Amino acid sequence: MEDNYIIAGIQQVGIGVENLYEAWKYYIELFNMDIRILEDDKVAELMLPYTGGKPQRRHALIAINMQGGGGFEVWQYAERKPKPLDFELNMGDLGVLACKIKSRDVARTFKEFSKNPKARILGGLQKNIDGYQTFYVKDPYENLFQIIQDDYIFKDERRSTGGAVGVTIGVTDIDKAMTVYGDILGYDKIIADETGLFPDFEGLPSGSQQFRRRLLTHTQPRKGSLSELFGFSYIELVQALERTPKRLYEGRFWGDPGFIQVCFDIRNMDALRKKCAELGHPFTVDTTQNIKKGNSFDMGDAAGQFAYIEDPDGTLIEFVETHKIPVVKKLGLSLNLKKRDPEKPLPRWMLGMLRFMRVKSSQI
Repeated sequence: MEDNYIIAGIQQVGIGVENLYEAWKYYIELFNMDIRILEDDKVAELMLPYTGGKPQRRHALIAINMQGGGGFEVWQYAERKPKPLDFELNMGDLGVLACKIKSRDVARTFKEFSKNPKARILGGLQKNIDGYQTFYVKDPYENLFQIIQDDYIFKDERRSTGGAVGVTIGVTDIDKAMTVYGDILGYDKIIADETGLFPDFEGLPSGSQQFRRRLLTHTQPRKGSLSELFGFSYIELVQALERTPKRLYEGRFWGDPGFIQVCFDIRNMDALRKKCAELGHPFTVDTTQNIKKGNSFDMGDAAGQFAYIEDPDGTLIEFVETHKIPVVKKLGLSLNLKKRDPEKPLPRWMLGMLRFMRVKSSQI
């Protein structure tokens, strides 16, 4: 790869909540996020720029859907009362506005969700700017999820939806934001770039106003150990044209309720650090500066390194270089990814063992 770092895909979308197990149970029941990759209850010592300058204890877990896509990192402060957003999120506000959930048949998913009292559908079945059908749901915690067409299935479990395949992010200047989303993250293909009024936004807060929207993906399939699990992904940038947007985490901490970050699974943190610095978005958090070179940062059942950058509007982007992941926790089996070819995907049968870490909502 030209820049000598690899992005395998969207590993997870972070969701700050006030009750972790209540929220995870909901995400299992609605989105089938029932494979618990890891769970951790420790002090976040290195996120001081975003936690008031003090280490904060938190409880977090990462769960995925075996049909493919990224996971959810469900995140709760353990000793601090979370501070919810004190205004209604409006489309175009600055930060992660919605998480995109994959479906191979959006109309079927809409029909199923319409009969499900847990799914609060906003608006109806509409056309997305890519020409495919789409619709939005809101969880009990006021987070928006967009169901989008994506045919790729990692392991067919005959479920209506897969995992997270992207996010919608509010920005003040789409062209300026491309330094991060295009040059660093590799979203080099513009699927659509339109300005005006959008029927699929009409059911959303301030959605009847005018916006500029740019939908991005990547021309080449991602490489890396977990790339076949994640599949293709999408970033949508939204710029409000009729109102001054608000920053969703202004005056709040990382981990407070809402979408706290989008996280990318990567290899070669050193090369990525150099690239980000060269383009004016240096790492603001970097675990490699706190451990010996080549060592891993303990992430509970997993291990690796992580870092953060900010986009031009302060939205957090996380990078995780995964060194170890559990595959059958009960047997203590894990995969050491440091010893593998960084570009080669793991065999499907090997990732298929993750199914042994499935948790039913009734067990929570």
